[in-house]
Amino acid sequence: MTAADEQAPKIVDVPIGLAASGMRREFDSLGTVEVPADRYWGAQTQRSLEHFNIGNDRMPKEVYHAYGYVKKAAAVVNTRAGRLPAWKGELIQRVCDEVISGALDEEFPLYVFQTGSGTQSNMNVNEVISNRCIQLVGGTLGSQEPVHPNDHVNMGQSSNDTFPTAMHIAAYTMATEKTIPALRRLRDATERHQKRWADVVKIGRTHLEDAVPLTVGQEWSGYTGALDDAIAEVEHATRGLLKLAMGGTAVGTGLNAPSGFGEEVAAEIASMTGAPFATAANKFTAQGTLDAMVRAHGGLKAAAVTLFKIANDLRWLGSGPRTGIHELIFPSNEPGSSIMPGKVNPTQAEAMLMVAIQVIASDVAVTMGGAEGNFELNAFRPVLINNYLHSALIMADMCDHFRRYMVEGAKLNEAKLTENIERSVMMVTALAPVIGYDKAAAISYYAIDHDLTLKQAALAKGVSEELFDKVVVPIALTRPGSADVPSGPGKA
Repeated sequence: MTAADEQAPKIVDVPIGLAASGMRREFDSLGTVEVPADRYWGAQTQRSLEHFNIGNDRMPKEVYHAYGYVKKAAAVVNTRAGRLPAWKGELIQRVCDEVISGALDEEFPLYVFQTGSGTQSNMNVNEVISNRCIQLVGGTLGSQEPVHPNDHVNMGQSSNDTFPTAMHIAAYTMATEKTIPALRRLRDATERHQKRWADVVKIGRTHLEDAVPLTVGQEWSGYTGALDDAIAEVEHATRGLLKLAMGGTAVGTGLNAPSGFGEEVAAEIASMTGAPFATAANKFTAQGTLDAMVRAHGGLKAAAVTLFKIANDLRWLGSGPRTGIHELIFPSNEPGSSIMPGKVNPTQAEAMLMVAIQVIASDVAVTMGGAEGNFELNAFRPVLINNYLHSALIMADMCDHFRRYMVEGAKLNEAKLTENIERSVMMVTALAPVIGYDKAAAISYYAIDHDLTLKQAALAKGVSEELFDKVVVPIALTRPGSADVPSGPGKA
């Protein structure tokens, strides 16, 4: 009897859940295992729970949602080819939709630190889908009939090609739906300040010391440009995740998978997700390495460096209110001290710095895991996908919080900016081409030593007020060539 000839049982519309208590017996190739009767998982999941109950780190649910697409796409292809009877393929697809939606999340309890291939998570999915299908046809859970976790749900597949496929789907989805949009929203917020403060002059700082002027808008344009570059890098690195290992089965040869299976499944996944996933040209690369994941996380790490710089700048620019730089005023979101009344701290910036540190630290784990792959399989997959999804999620959340609770509500302390301009000495740089470097240096030292403004010191050293006012124009100094400034060393 062919798959197409198999008699279809009646499908019962039973809601998710098992009204059972105690334990039931499940089996695998090693024998029987006692499993909680109110759970859909089977023997291999239970063995993993007992042997790898390490810490509190569970395999991210996003991996299982991605696996729902993998299993559904495989069922579609196998049904279309007649390898699965239509009713069985459609039933598997129905349950896969429940997996994708998150309705079965409680059935995926495994820990991150498990077999490095992800086999236990793959079998967790296979067992849950199998038993849920069995429930929907009124069968006996644990019987593995009429829907078998390996023969039917895992048909044409291996953990070695499905787990990296699910990794790529989960990571690409997280990056494109959460991380990159959040980075763009933050970038747009910095650009709004860049435009709003385009003509507000301030004193620049290099080496943490006073420098020549620029506008606040120019300073913020630096943040906007840095975020543009970071976003471009994350997007570029994320595109590498579109190539899927599906079809390589155990070692990349495609043994036990029909010809063209990887291409067809990848096309179905692309159709289901709306993302341009495609089969990897070289399955030995796709399964023997995790280089695409390493590069993708490297994009997040690079973005974390950018975010760290911006957040650190802002917390210093807002430091004070009396003894700090205090050029920026941030929203008062919460009291800053349990002992000092009235204190408000730059908590969003601090949180961003911590997130950036965590992402940078996670990149070490990802890099080491990626480097440790041996021969035809990288057996460090769970730690990579856990770190990637964690980094991508906290970066997305932090960008939105930082934007909403700090950046968007930032205001200028214009009185402080004006005071800094008036007391700045480094604008003497504008005089150097006119009166010579040495004379300009003498003016700056004189101003500092005698606590004078630059203008007072220049006049005391013989520069005419007319020349000073013509050359030292703060807004003009932010746009070289825009003012009629005398050139060449000469006398005042």
